[in-house]
Amino acid sequence: MNKPQENNVGQRQVSIKRYSSDAAQNKIESQSVDDAVAVESPLEIRVVFSDGDKRKDRSLSITMRTPGDDEALAAGFLLSEGIITSNEHFDNFETCGPVAEGETISNQLRVNLAKGFGVDMSRLQRHFYTTSSCGVCGKASLDAVEAQNVDVITGDDVTLTPKTVLGMPAQLQNRQSIFGTTGGLHAAGLLTPAGQVLTLAEDVGRHNAVDKLVGRCLIENQTHLLKQNVLVVSGRASFELVQKAAIAGIPVMVAVGAPSSLAIELADRFGITLIGFNSGKKFNVYTHSQRINDSPS
Repeated sequence: MNKPQENNVGQRQVSIKRYSSDAAQNKIESQSVDDAVAVESPLEIRVVFSDGDKRKDRSLSITMRTPGDDEALAAGFLLSEGIITSNEHFDNFETCGPVAEGETISNQLRVNLAKGFGVDMSRLQRHFYTTSSCGVCGKASLDAVEAQNVDVITGDDVTLTPKTVLGMPAQLQNRQSIFGTTGGLHAAGLLTPAGQVLTLAEDVGRHNAVDKLVGRCLIENQTHLLKQNVLVVSGRASFELVQKAAIAGIPVMVAVGAPSSLAIELADRFGITLIGFNSGKKFNVYTHSQRINDSPS
């Protein structure tokens, strides 16, 4: 089900001057070359919804992202913010607005929600709870997730061996098409408990990468895969990412970097096995370690 990023959309060639040191000759050389960089541009997500007998069009969010698979990004964002819970809640997507100079696709995307589907207007006005990056109190953040009626993950059907966990960062990096040429993107991958990559998303924003991954599953009516597999992220495990995993029902999250204290508390409360500092040689399990099978194979 993996839908790879389109290279001509997600990256751009720029002319640079590169300096390098030649230790043998004790000199520094320079050359003019072309280099690939990751594209970062704004995306405005708009929603069209029913308000009585009328259809209203509202701007919901503007996010900096790497262009490509914008529909999945929007769907994942709407799901993680609790505006929709199923792909039956939207009819279609349409690009709108002009294409900016230097861009190849529009930076506006309209989501047409299903006719008759009710929407909480306060959420459309961006009255979402503030994320940890804005200094909100931890208890308020946790309570806001619970207010979305997110189910605690109780099953232990998904289990992993330590060897499989250690191999997951390499599996993720091997599939990062744009990172390999730009070095500038975060990745989120959905891997099986055996370590097979099912789908992967890349973006300059780590939260966008997770939204794209979850949104792709939502669009393709495969959200059951989220509940049966493992989310692997290339950076740290922030509260926002664990929150998205909890809402999507993902039982295990593996991060290359460190988790925050609030991320650990959220994972513990909602039944997520949270793994951090996975260098390929060692890792830490912070919550619900029962899903790690230590038995020798």
